[in-house]
Amino acid sequence: MTKTKVLLVGESWATSATHYKGFDQFGSVTFHLGAEPLVAALRDSPFELTYMPAHEAAQGFPFAAEGLAQYDVILLSDLGANTLLLPPEVWLHGRPVPNRLKLIRDWTAQGGGLAMIGGYFSFQGIDGRARWRRTPVEEALPVECLPYDDRIEVPDGFVAELAPEAAAHPIFQGLPQPMPMLLGANEVVVKPGAEVLARLPASEGGHPLLVTGKHGKGRTLAWTSDIGPHWLPQPFVDWEGYATLWRNTLGWLAGRDA
Repeated sequence: MTKTKVLLVGESWATSATHYKGFDQFGSVTFHLGAEPLVAALRDSPFELTYMPAHEAAQGFPFAAEGLAQYDVILLSDLGANTLLLPPEVWLHGRPVPNRLKLIRDWTAQGGGLAMIGGYFSFQGIDGRARWRRTPVEEALPVECLPYDDRIEVPDGFVAELAPEAAAHPIFQGLPQPMPMLLGANEVVVKPGAEVLARLPASEGGHPLLVTGKHGKGRTLAWTSDIGPHWLPQPFVDWEGYATLWRNTLGWLAGRDA
């Protein structure tokens, strides 16, 4: 069977630290890959995952529709809009290049499956610096971004509440309930016609967690919490339904349930 081709963009970061020990100090840099739980969940599955870390995306993300056409699903996760808007050609040399946010929007309209996953540089992000609001990508998503810092921090954790129609939706088929604990999300505004399948509990504002929709011929999805370990406590990563949730989600985005 031909595998569904998925491009995951983002979910990596580097940390620079300065260590002080009395009179002396030294620096260190650590590189982190945040999507390793998802990579593991898709091994030996019907999905062929290409993982493009954030530092590679500025130059490595396709600049032409032909480059996107090879993928069935694109996941944008914890990657600010500037990474795709300001490649080296623009930032360093002042040369025009195709607007890749428009390419993503148009690729979705032609039948691609687009999802944005929560994080500090997803949706509008920390201090509003992810900057996806009023971009062509936002046009394709089933939600709108806020104009300011959209983080919902829940240090004591929350368990998602499913909409009544979620039980019959392909994304939730075969998933054990209740879902495990999450620690945070991005606040978004649901567009008219989009379907909210899961929310934060009312005690945490009832904000959307999983929203599905359409853009042209394509399917779109917003999952406002993280897929990596920094917003996902270990119980979620180790949950027996973790792999099923993401395989179902990618299958739905690719239209495999049609």
